[in-house]
Amino acid sequence: MPEWMSTIRYILTEILGSLQFSPRMILLLLPMLLLMEVPLMALTLTGILKWFARQVPKSSDLPLSRGCPKVSCIITCYGEGEAIRSTILTLKEQLYRGHLEIIAVIDGANANAHTYQAALNCIAEFQGCETRNLVLLPKWQRGGRVSTLNAGLSAATGEIVMNADGDTSFDNNMIDEIVACFDDPDVPAVGGALRVRNLRDGLLTRMQGIEYMISMQGGKTGLSEWNLINNISGAFGAFRRDFLRQIGGWDTHTAEDLDLTVRIKHYLKRHPKLKIGFAPRAIGHTDAPADLMTLANQRLRWDGDLLFLYLRKHKLSLTPRILGWKTFLFTLVYGVAQNVVLPLLVMGYSWWLVFSYPGQFVTALMLCLYLVYLFLTLVNFLVFLLAISERPKTDLRMLPWLCLYPVYTLLMRLWCAVALLNEIFRRGHEESSMAPWWVLKRGNKF
Repeated sequence: MPEWMSTIRYILTEILGSLQFSPRMILLLLPMLLLMEVPLMALTLTGILKWFARQVPKSSDLPLSRGCPKVSCIITCYGEGEAIRSTILTLKEQLYRGHLEIIAVIDGANANAHTYQAALNCIAEFQGCETRNLVLLPKWQRGGRVSTLNAGLSAATGEIVMNADGDTSFDNNMIDEIVACFDDPDVPAVGGALRVRNLRDGLLTRMQGIEYMISMQGGKTGLSEWNLINNISGAFGAFRRDFLRQIGGWDTHTAEDLDLTVRIKHYLKRHPKLKIGFAPRAIGHTDAPADLMTLANQRLRWDGDLLFLYLRKHKLSLTPRILGWKTFLFTLVYGVAQNVVLPLLVMGYSWWLVFSYPGQFVTALMLCLYLVYLFLTLVNFLVFLLAISERPKTDLRMLPWLCLYPVYTLLMRLWCAVALLNEIFRRGHEESSMAPWWVLKRGNKF
């Protein structure tokens, strides 16, 4: 027998032996796996299969939507510089046959003159375009992301309003895919799928690329089939303009995208037919953090905001009387328990395991868990590849990198615990880079 096969056999024997002499470890691990991960995976996969079964081949020269309403695209610009040109032009070049209004709102235009000038240079590209117009809206003093979005909303004249980050580019069928979801009159909001544009920048961007495929594009596709989508991304989402204005637009504080999604869900009990949609084939491309420090700061904000929104700002609305039982139970289990409570338990459990058992046993147990999560990752990835992916040959190249993804998710979950503690003890949402300090200070305290 080759040496590498003997090594694998020895490791597997150690794993099984360690678990045999300590069966209470299985009792500790299985409830976490069975109560959290497996039901969510089953819910997502059945939703994906339900969505896939509805898909029928469509001719590329026909519009997906029954109508072509005017669409206003609000681009939030701050310090993107020349990158804003790519965003504006990918919107201009959409195949959509209806009218498209592109509103570029430059926050702090005095300090970001380079970005403002790059947007100005795009005006010439729209000469002679009957169904495309570019509106530049400079905000000379910086007011933050929320004020930028609301300024764009006040200027929007389209029936559908879409928000996009200044560094996001789009496939040219994106608007068609988004607008088709609004054929259903009960859909007030639709999320779009985001992909990592700078996949080849390093290991971290590849891991985030897999995360965006499985968790964001694949996960939201499945959950939207049960009307349980957790968040409409702030980098790429669309809304009925009148509905968005009626509920007050975007609100101050951080994580304005999740906040808006939660506020929309407040209407589900009173209007049970209301649906939050998701368009898996409406693709936006964004740059993910390529270095560890940038990624850590991003997740410090993202994960800490979950605790702020669920347990501080919207804690009084976390009730079936407002959300309805289905949305309430899902939010309680997978919004609060999985994203707020579980990371803290995982951190505490990991430290307890390290200090309570020999290193050999801990290593064997971690290898066993790694194999379980690797299997779950492979299943999720293959379902995404076969059922959802619009570019499967390109995505297939990520297959060799899946072996590192369980390690990445564990590290991100441990860092999530740090972000939660930062929010608990330091109120991290008040240190957001999404708005100036004086704007955050004037917001309501929770």
